Amino acid sequence: MPRFFVDAPLAAPGEIALSAGAARHVQVLRLQPGDALSLFDGSGPEWRAEVTAMGRSEVRVNLVEATQPQRELARAVTLAVVMPANDRMDFLVEKATELGAAALQPLVGERSVLRLAGERADKKRAHWQGVAIAAAEQSGRTVPMRVEPVLPLAAWLAALPEPGGDEWRGLLSPRAAAPITPFAQQRALFLSGPEGGLSDAEEDAARARGFAAVTLGPRVLRADTAPLAVLSWLALS
Repeated sequence: MPRFFVDAPLAAPGEIALSAGAARHVQVLRLQPGDALSLFDGSGPEWRAEVTAMGRSEVRVNLVEATQPQRELARAVTLAVVMPANDRMDFLVEKATELGAAALQPLVGERSVLRLAGERADKKRAHWQGVAIAAAEQSGRTVPMRVEPVLPLAAWLAALPEPGGDEWRGLLSPRAAAPITPFAQQRALFLSGPEGGLSDAEEDAARARGFAAVTLGPRVLRADTAPLAVLSWLALS
């Protein structure tokens, strides 16, 4: 059954007009009145719906029934990533959504190749949020991964609350000696570097904010692979 994200609250059974993005998808697939589809608005529920009217400028559907599928990770995981270059960030956003990350924080560090700020950063963030929504539609998630505004690593670290409570913080470092091990906290925050890794000063700053340096094994993983390896481990642990 086709499933689409709707950029408007889905609150109760009844007929509605689809938002522009979802309507375009329905038109491209040439669905007809009576065809079934699944809709979600990012808040958690998934709605079984049926097309009632197709037009050039409007598509109407009848919301039939809402369910609460359980497809999220047991923990709320945020990936803080000093952005990799080229199209690797698109790949990372897509796969992190598929693997269940709750949020992704794009960062700019000392060794960053991809440096974004201002309007260009805002446009990239909007693009990546669209990638996350498309990946949620494909993977069955009803809560797309949230992409945060691009920030400098130093400023982001300085603004973090004091460590502790119900959040575990991990620093993915090829120089670390301790492997990642199970933890009890229900929220997790992982920091990962770009091509070339984080500088010594950046790693020291992360440790000062409560990040435990961990290794993912004897091989050096690419900047877009290491965060996904952690998500895979969490999904299966």
